[in-house]
Amino acid sequence: MNFLELINKCLLELNYKQVNSMAELVKNDHKRIITILNIINKEICNIEGWNFLLRRMNLSLPAGVSEIDNTVNGRILYLFIDGKKYNFSDNIEPFLTGNANAEAYSSFSDKLMFPKFDKDKTIDVIYYTKNCVLDAQNQEKTDFEAESDVSLIPMPFAEQLLVYGACLRLKANPQYFKFSYWLSMYKEALLNLKSKTSISALNAPVVNLFRK
Repeated sequence: MNFLELINKCLLELNYKQVNSMAELVKNDHKRIITILNIINKEICNIEGWNFLLRRMNLSLPAGVSEIDNTVNGRILYLFIDGKKYNFSDNIEPFLTGNANAEAYSSFSDKLMFPKFDKDKTIDVIYYTKNCVLDAQNQEKTDFEAESDVSLIPMPFAEQLLVYGACLRLKANPQYFKFSYWLSMYKEALLNLKSKTSISALNAPVVNLFRK
């Protein structure tokens, strides 16, 4: 479901007139819906370590160099050098003084920091992308802009989460007659996203009931 379709689903839920193009979205509530859809899409993508946001890239670390630009577009999950896992350390002092642990890395400002090596190294990075949207050319980006843009959240979960979440935020009134329905549908979609997007059935969340 693309961006324009999501907006029209929101308008339908709110009993507003639907539109044929983005050019018709001129009212204040239209602009609020656009803003809220972007906010919720990013919030959902950032609340969990979702498999659908995992990406991989390589970085080059020249010999004798301990700092390189951090070009990773997101949050690092794993980092490997020569097949060995390097753990993140928030203590940058050893890296600044040249006494860093042999299998650790850190960050400072917009730099990644490593121990110095006497040979060039290739760094293998597994990370969660901070992008949340895919455009018509299959290019990832952070925000909905064009009507053909789609969320990286998989369907059918994206529709339920974004439409009902946006309606909840727009009305923001528990006394509104549809509020409870929207909230229950949003919660259901979030639980389904958590339970049904894992590749492994053994890794899906379960509920255990115990008798006293």
